[in-house]
Amino acid sequence: MTMMKTARIHEYGDSSVIRYDAVPRPRPAFGEVLVHVAATSFNPTEAALRAGMLQAFFSVDLPYTLGWDLAGTVAEIGAGTEGFAVGDRVIGRLDGGGAAAQYVRAPAAVLVAAPASIPLAHAAALPVAGLTAWQAVFEHGKVAAGQRVLVNGAGGGVGGFVTQLAKHAGAEVIVTASPRSTAAVLRQGADQVIDYTAGPVSAALDRPVDTLLNLVPLSPQDAAALAPLVRPGGRIISIATPIEPAADAGVSAIHMVARNDVAHLAGLVELVDAGALGIDISESRPLAGLADVHRRSEAGQNRGKIIIIP
Repeated sequence: MTMMKTARIHEYGDSSVIRYDAVPRPRPAFGEVLVHVAATSFNPTEAALRAGMLQAFFSVDLPYTLGWDLAGTVAEIGAGTEGFAVGDRVIGRLDGGGAAAQYVRAPAAVLVAAPASIPLAHAAALPVAGLTAWQAVFEHGKVAAGQRVLVNGAGGGVGGFVTQLAKHAGAEVIVTASPRSTAAVLRQGADQVIDYTAGPVSAALDRPVDTLLNLVPLSPQDAAALAPLVRPGGRIISIATPIEPAADAGVSAIHMVARNDVAHLAGLVELVDAGALGIDISESRPLAGLADVHRRSEAGQNRGKIIIIP
């Protein structure tokens, strides 16, 4: 029996509950492929899952192998599976987790060809954060050329993609970020960077924006302060704390949850290979460092996308 390394939780709790287990390498079932994992990437929501904060919305069986983002090479094809061959480089979002391992069974239907222009491991940063950004900018935000867009929380993994996609759409992109993220968001195309640690965001805006894209948890007071920054007829899209405009403001508000969509993921890959979308890998860690990445995330010490190499 061939064994492989995994990062799993057997119970909910702090980062110390992550265990590095040796388990039998799986075999792909009908409609699946077995992927040799080049990398997964860390998403802050996975820390919330590990802590047990998502049980009311997302039920998992324990022990549970972490890792929603997948980049790797097809190692074996299951029965009834078409469209892939052994050796293909693929990426995908695994809603059932499992990518924090050396091998993972993956439904072929959620995979697309990986970008050819970047290292395969770097492509692990794309699925979860990229799909969230794509749907926030294009599907819900309907960002278009000539608009003014405010990205609140641009220094995170999703924020980097949101900034680039909004700029690609032709918008004027204003972002909030801490000083340590300023250089990165400017590289990603931000036209103006507001240091949210220095004072109210409203003080740095000369006029309202067409669209507010909120990517971070907010206190009720901070959420209320952001809502008036959007002009009448504008939009608020939040992937974190809902932001409710005044009833008479004439502003629409959406609290969104990204969905798995291979057409959107393929679109992201096309932009990467066209040089229109960059992937900022802030750090690469071995599988045994995943617990530390979780701990630092909860302490607010991570920046950008961190990939995990099994």
